Amino acid sequence: MSVTESGYSSAMTEPRKRPALMTVTEAAAARIRDIVGRSEKPVVGVRVGVDKGGCAGMAYQLDLADKLAPGDEVVEDKGVRIVIDPKAILYLIGSEMDFQIDKLSARFVFKNPNEVSACGCGESVQLEPAKPEALARGA
Repeated sequence: MSVTESGYSSAMTEPRKRPALMTVTEAAAARIRDIVGRSEKPVVGVRVGVDKGGCAGMAYQLDLADKLAPGDEVVEDKGVRIVIDPKAILYLIGSEMDFQIDKLSARFVFKNPNEVSACGCGESVQLEPAKPEALARGA
């Protein structure tokens, strides 16, 4: 580690590698690859966000992203690209996106440390923004 003329160590001038905002399971990645591969128009990934709605207050939103918007956070994991809406970032820190198939349904599900509660039907959740200590340790 060297010291620059300003007195700062050169190690301090290099940006800290940030952990991924969220991760995807292999099942979610396979399903995303399938959806993106079947798209009739070019897409850059799957956009994930949260919106007000449902009996618990918020719901996860998923859509194909045809372009990146200012402020979007991009996560690349297991060969897929997740585009995170800037308004959802604090609600999704540390989340894992999975894809589950059971007898009567197939859906994306989230394991989210910021989830306070969920409705009985599983369609909506109550989320709180990530706590400062989660931000300090990088998720």
